[in-house]
Amino acid sequence: MMSVTPPADLTALKAKQQATWASGNYSVIGTTLQVTGETLCDAVDFSAGQLVLDVAAGNGNAALAAARRGAVVTATDYVPGLLDVAKTRALADGVEIESQVADAEALPFDAQSFDVVLSTFGVMFTPDQEQAASELRRVCRKGGKIGFTAWTPDSFIGQMFKIVGTYIAPPAGVRSPLLWGDESRVAELFHDDASMQTERLDFFFRYRSARHWLDTMRSYYGPTNKAFAALDGEALQALDEDLIGLANDLNTATDGTLRVPSTYLQTIVTRS
Repeated sequence: MMSVTPPADLTALKAKQQATWASGNYSVIGTTLQVTGETLCDAVDFSAGQLVLDVAAGNGNAALAAARRGAVVTATDYVPGLLDVAKTRALADGVEIESQVADAEALPFDAQSFDVVLSTFGVMFTPDQEQAASELRRVCRKGGKIGFTAWTPDSFIGQMFKIVGTYIAPPAGVRSPLLWGDESRVAELFHDDASMQTERLDFFFRYRSARHWLDTMRSYYGPTNKAFAALDGEALQALDEDLIGLANDLNTATDGTLRVPSTYLQTIVTRS
């Protein structure tokens, strides 16, 4: 793949991204994805007592899954409110996690500080992919594991992002976050490591209807919340119709509800 130069003003872009993810209430969406954190932790297969870092943790799906398996967990995100939710969830579950506000591209930890580094649908949204991958490697000890999940380009959510992108142009000079769900791109980012295992899995979005799904995404999921807020008139109606059409086209339910599979790539890297 040819490299794409990130925009010069990454600080401004990150500030905009942070505002996007702070809009709505991602924890409403994130909580439904808990099973992906559990699946990832089982696949990484770390031991109780190991030091685990959850990067771009959101409301803590991977962090909570790791804590339930006896790990010593630190969760990071650049949206403080999401970390507050993660801490509240941990308290309710009777497990303990530490949290720290941090940029995934500049993690405030010494090299080789953690046995395991995780991220579920989080680090994929960093604007500088090479730097984010470098940071995951830097803070993971040699012989440790890096595990993450990302929506594939052809998945339900991947197609949703592509539709939104026809109405709201993505930032120039930044690679698509969906490339973290492409095996060849992931291999490019972690080519220096000892081994890498990838697996394509499906998460099923289950809602009462396509309208229920879109109303939820529009209200609580930052990227779609901001996209709808930026449009009006015919463009607003057209985006609504396109996304409802996508959900209905991919619906596998036969009882009048919505059941849509969305493929994601689960990657486990052993740090060399």
